[in-house]
Amino acid sequence: MATETKYPTEPLKCWKEAKRLRMKYYEDYAKAHEEGGIRWCGGAWSFDAVPYGLGDDVYPLTGEPYAASIAFNREFSLQCLEATEAAGYARDLCSYMRNYWGSIILNKYAFGGEFPKADFVWQDHICCSHAKWYQVVSELEGDIPAYSVDVAVGPFEAIDENRIQYIVGQLMDGIDWLEKTTGRTYDDKKLIEAVKTEFRSTNSWAKICELNKNIPAPLDEKTMYSLYVFAVLSRAKKEFADFYDTLYEEMKDRVKRGIAAVGNEQARVMSDTQPPWGFLSVFRYLEKFGCISIGSLYSFGLAGAWEVKEDGTWEPKTTPMERGITINTREDALRELVIWNLAKPEWQHFYSPQLKSEMMIRIAREWHVNGVMLHYNRGCEGLSLGIAENRLALQKAGFPVLVFEGNMGDEREFDEAGTMGKMDAFMEALEVKKLVD
Repeated sequence: MATETKYPTEPLKCWKEAKRLRMKYYEDYAKAHEEGGIRWCGGAWSFDAVPYGLGDDVYPLTGEPYAASIAFNREFSLQCLEATEAAGYARDLCSYMRNYWGSIILNKYAFGGEFPKADFVWQDHICCSHAKWYQVVSELEGDIPAYSVDVAVGPFEAIDENRIQYIVGQLMDGIDWLEKTTGRTYDDKKLIEAVKTEFRSTNSWAKICELNKNIPAPLDEKTMYSLYVFAVLSRAKKEFADFYDTLYEEMKDRVKRGIAAVGNEQARVMSDTQPPWGFLSVFRYLEKFGCISIGSLYSFGLAGAWEVKEDGTWEPKTTPMERGITINTREDALRELVIWNLAKPEWQHFYSPQLKSEMMIRIAREWHVNGVMLHYNRGCEGLSLGIAENRLALQKAGFPVLVFEGNMGDEREFDEAGTMGKMDAFMEALEVKKLVD
């Protein structure tokens, strides 16, 4: 059975450009040495603006989105996971990490050819796995030089100048280390430009997500996963920030014209943490009920910068440039970069599930959701920390919650049919009828 759509829909005009930019990122990394460039690897939360001070031919490979790309390809992911386990690494470790290591062990790049080894590691450490992840990468890739910055100084509400300077000092030392490691002279002007670009890209992504407060929502979360990724591949890359500006203008136009991501939108949910990348079909299954996932703390906050405004709403964070702050020196740039990153929503709940619950309840209210889906994700200890407490807090705030178990990067731990069955029951509880068989 099918039903007529309530709202007009249309494909994203910038979709092809998004696909081109993403593939170019991975190709540029693989081919960097052919052009005399430098390759570095590290996490998606590393201070990626800093290596840009080494020149315009410096290319990163951030681990989490690369591992998610592997997980999306279930056949290759299984090969990587089994190779990692055969090498003696435990199956209950971070599944991103295991996919990444397996790709190196197999010497297979997810985008074709042999795995392109990095020249150095540039990492930070907030999750328990971060620095250890790249200690192993360094060893597997031939003992390449590695540097990691400790950023676990507490939630943003407790930040003071001493904690800020603790991280700034590590970055200052890190720049000296980068010069010695690469033999290049560091350019502070390129650093300042990259830092400002990061502020722009993460502010723009938040503005894009904010537009999903609109009914109908112009963007669904499954599509968001292909778009938020640019700010975790490289927040400080100019062409990515430019793309977000283009996407934002398109999203505003969609809202103005009433263009919906789901033409039969009759219910709205939000999700949480990383999805099971090999089974994104579950989001399309929701659409059979006219139900849209408007996003999540993960898809909003991993790539977006947010703050609570005077009227109490959660909105895109004002950039230092918009506040009239002048950034002229290396020290200026690093200090503002540290403050900006310490406010990241996804960093806060490493310290307390209450902080995460408060943000999730805020999203649920301001984005007008009917219910919440929580992924008890065994693949990520960090972002799943305290998730049972989050469930209780959301329910206390009046939001129905669906819980399903799985793993973001290990398809062996996800029950697709069982999860869809739970979605059927959840939709029935929300009194949302199926529109399409």
